[in-house]
Amino acid sequence: MAHDTILTLSRCDLGSNLPVPRRLNDRVPQTRKLAILGSTGSIGTQSLEVARDEGFEVVSLAAGRNVERLIEQIRLFRPDYVSVQDKDVRATLIERLIHHNVSCPEIGVGREGLVRAAKWDEADTIVAAITGFAGLEPVLAAASSGKKIALANKEALVVAGYAVMQLASDSGALILPVDSEHSAIWQCLLSAFPSDLHHVVLTCSGGPFFGQTRDDLAYVSVAQALAHPTWSMGDKITIDSATLMNKAFELIEACHLYGLEPDDVRVVIHPQSRVHSLVAFKDGSYLAQLGSPDMRVPIRYALTFPYHSDCSNSESFGLFDSSVNHVWTFAKVDEETFPSLRLARKVWHDGGLMPLVFNASNEAAVRLFLDGVIQLTQIFDFVERALVEFSYMSSIESSTFDDMMNGHHRVMRRVHDYKYTTA
Repeated sequence: MAHDTILTLSRCDLGSNLPVPRRLNDRVPQTRKLAILGSTGSIGTQSLEVARDEGFEVVSLAAGRNVERLIEQIRLFRPDYVSVQDKDVRATLIERLIHHNVSCPEIGVGREGLVRAAKWDEADTIVAAITGFAGLEPVLAAASSGKKIALANKEALVVAGYAVMQLASDSGALILPVDSEHSAIWQCLLSAFPSDLHHVVLTCSGGPFFGQTRDDLAYVSVAQALAHPTWSMGDKITIDSATLMNKAFELIEACHLYGLEPDDVRVVIHPQSRVHSLVAFKDGSYLAQLGSPDMRVPIRYALTFPYHSDCSNSESFGLFDSSVNHVWTFAKVDEETFPSLRLARKVWHDGGLMPLVFNASNEAAVRLFLDGVIQLTQIFDFVERALVEFSYMSSIESSTFDDMMNGHHRVMRRVHDYKYTTA
């Protein structure tokens, strides 16, 4: 994908040509050779565990600055190509590989290197696990190249969902959800015809602050916000879970992945994180997908679809241990305390580049919170303020990636300045 390619940001009717498989007998090429983007992060490292277990060859890796972890991955998987954040990291990586007597693959840097990793010819499947806006460009590249994409990057669909889905449909690329919630919905939908769907239900753990009020949240610490009760994730997504912004992004994702409207996507709090999501059919019946909170399960299914691997020794089979009483609860989302879902519905209907503003303003505000500059509740305030200030961007129906990137950074800089004008 060229940087000056015009991307559509307006609604496109793909009909039955959605790139997400909807039947078990859909023709999906078998995964043999992987490119893993974000290899040193949480999803990336777990994807490599799955690759090792399943015997997949790893031919391409993309990482940021975690040189020591990347060296170990190169030693174990011997990829042909590796991309890192910049030339300084590249120099350090080469030096450390020589020191450890590890064979040095071809090493790229920056945006060009990342896109090349995503389009690496030998890779038949891409695990897209880079967090934030930085993960969008390689997803667009993989989608335009006809690759099979195991998608863990939420922001790609939030910011440019129409473009990603259109490029994938045009090229024959396939998108297989890795998020536990979207994997659950996808697996449930495989049991029925698309016309049988009534609505989907995203489950949400509620994060560490379920049941608390807006006043309660005003002075929570970063450490408290990072203490997720059920999932182990990176810092940014953990804060997004604490604010329910993560669920807001998943609502937008669901609309793109399954051709839905926000009214077709409901959310319930399920603190135990065992029911990963549900699908309601028009006859009044529901299907749910259940499992332990282990991201390797949806990663594995995306890579082995349409088959379920034999993991008979997995701890997941203790889900209904007869020696333990299991109580699973469900509750309504408090949208007064956590307005994230309301904001997601608004930006979906506003259209244009408003989803980009939504994502960028949240990304900047989360960074400010993690740095100890603002309170957790100010994340909502800063996002809402940005949506008002940049509302003119709703009229933009097409854009190049470079223009989108410039807009992303412009919003982030502006939100960063908000800290100077708060009481």
